[in-house]
Formats: sequence, C-alpha cells, structure tokens
Amino acid sequence: MRQIVFDLETTGFKFAQGHRIVEIGAIELVNGAITGRNYHAYVNPERDMPEDAFRVHGLSGAFLSDKPVFASDDVAPRFLKFVADAELIAHNGVGFDLPFLQAELEAAGLPRLQNALTDTLLMARRKFPGAPASLDALCSRFGIDTKERERDGHGALLDSRLLAEVYIELTGGAQAGLDFARDEAGGDSAGRAETRRKAQSVRPNPLPPRITEEERAAHEAFLDELGEACLWRA
Repeated sequence: MRQIVFDLETTGFKFAQGHRIVEIGAIELVNGAITGRNYHAYVNPERDMPEDAFRVHGLSGAFLSDKPVFASDDVAPRFLKFVADAELIAHNGVGFDLPFLQAELEAAGLPRLQNALTDTLLMARRKFPGAPASLDALCSRFGIDTKERERDGHGALLDSRLLAEVYIELTGGAQAGLDFARDEAGGDSAGRAETRRKAQSVRPNPLPPRITEEERAAHEAFLDELGEACLWRA
C-alpha cells in the first residue's frame, strides 16, 4: 500500500481570504514504512508575507520572489504526479491542508484530488481523548526527535517526515528493518529501536495468577486421565 504524508506552509489560514501556499512537502510510505522518496517545493505566493506567518515558517516574500508559482510545471503538476492515487495523510488535513490544496488546484485550473485522506489529528484525538494532539505533543509522546524543528522552525518537508513517524506510531509502531529513509541517512533508528525494546520489556511487577489452586488441580487430574501419551505433558 502506498501513502503520501504531506504538509503545507501558507501565508494564512484561508484561501478565500487571499492567502496562498508557500511550501509543500511530502513523504512516501509503502506498506507502512518510509521509503526515502519525497517531494518538496517552495512556492511564490504572488503576494506579501504577513508577519504572523513569517514568524511561523521563516519564509520571507523576498526569499520566495524568484520561486515558481503554484500552477507552474515544477509545483502543482509535479506534486500531482508524485501523489498519483496514493492515500493522503495530513495533520488537520480535513480542516486545513486538503481544503487549502483543493482551492489552489481549482484556482489554477487543475483537477482536484480524489484521493482518500487520513487525518492524524482526528486519529490522535480518538486514541488519546483529552490529551494535546499537536504535532509537537505527539512527537514528545512517542519519543520522536524534534531538535531540528526546534532549531530551524516549521518546514513542510521536515514536518512531513515527523508526521510520517507519528503516523507509524499511531498505527502500531515502526516495522523493524523497514525504515528506509532513516537507515539510509544514518539516522537514529538504533535509538528508536532501543526505545521500542524498552516499551516492550517485561512488566516490572508481574500480574498475579489468573487461575485458582482448585482449577489447577482439576486440570492436572484431567491430564492424568489422558495418560502418558498426552502432548501437554510433553
């Protein structure tokens, strides 16, 4: 199964208010593992950069001024080709990322995405009701290293990679030996494996027996009736 974890950086929250995408990042998962294939583009929003947005992602209007616009071949069409028919995964994808992306595609005269979408924000709220469900909070919960994000701030490709790791944990934990991107990059997969081993270690206080002495004696008597050839005795 192929999935694409993606993230957007924008000039603001609503396309209808004149805001635009300024960065797209996407990470490929195959059978629940990061493959190392990704998509990334900075986008010229063709407008100014609000100070509030700049404080979040650090992308200035001057930096983006010579980047391709969303409808150019290097951005939206290449992203659509990379996504193809894969399932999409985004954090707050239902409320923000996918609607914003669909609006940009429609305005550019390009086909809207028909892909299935998994929203990790909704997943986290169902799995941990009442607990913080931001990307930072989930990284902290699962022991995912965010030093790069703390140093460099938000970035669509970095946030996509972190979200891919969060998604893997939300769906049952990384598959040993299949985290291609981290292994090839010489990342801390060994440290993550050690964390998982600790999480799966023996209980510090074993649970008490679940059967009574009478039940144990009755079971032994039943085995005696089966004779020496009883496989349970073997």
